[in-house]
Amino acid sequence: MSSHEPGQSWPPHPGHAPGQHPDGPAYGVVYAAPPTRPPSHRGAWIGAGATLVAAVIGVVGTYLVNTDGDDDPKAGPAPVSSAPAEPSAEPPAQTQSQSPSQEAAAETTPEATDTASTPSAPAAPSGPAPGTVHWQGTLVITYVEDKDLDAAPPVQSEINSDNDFAVYPFGDHMLRPDNGAKALVWKGAAKAPTYADCAGVVATQATSNDIEIKTGLTVCGRTGEGRLVRMTVKEMGGQASDTNATFDVVVWAGEPA
Repeated sequence: MSSHEPGQSWPPHPGHAPGQHPDGPAYGVVYAAPPTRPPSHRGAWIGAGATLVAAVIGVVGTYLVNTDGDDDPKAGPAPVSSAPAEPSAEPPAQTQSQSPSQEAAAETTPEATDTASTPSAPAAPSGPAPGTVHWQGTLVITYVEDKDLDAAPPVQSEINSDNDFAVYPFGDHMLRPDNGAKALVWKGAAKAPTYADCAGVVATQATSNDIEIKTGLTVCGRTGEGRLVRMTVKEMGGQASDTNATFDVVVWAGEPA
């Protein structure tokens, strides 16, 4: 018995009309047409599978690229999370800033600080304090022998500009301050003037003018080098070139106040 596919009919015998049995008249049997085969979904499944494979390949490639980028020093920075950072439980310690001057003070060594804070000792005076007696005694001045009262004892200096006082016979005995020296007659109390007394008047009243002298007269003056002097006339004598005068002299150290 021969087989045939479902839905297929025997082909009509040649010379017979459709629906007619080959051995006899048609029995009215009509053969139906073969049923239509439902459409196949094989192509759709293949396409979906290809799409899925492509997606998987893309994901794997992206993952490999990102993994390699972490080891590459040229790779861009990692994405920063946009989520706000949670506040810390403890506030950060505050750092106190220091100004440049405070930093310099902090770096100063104790030795430097002690040296800066220790007051310097006062400079030693270069000479005797003002008011100290430089020389005191009896001095004779003649017409031809000027005296340098800055010397101790006073003498006639070979350098004429160093001599301070001279005596001249102009009608009477005259005392002349020379070479920058100055003098004036003391008109204060009867007592002998002190250093302070002479300093108070010499600075404002002394001149280089000649002074007519007599026994008992006291003169306050200043030498060419600035020393204060007190000269009291003890006696006078001589005429013309023999004119002379004897003085009780005190020369103080230092310049007048």
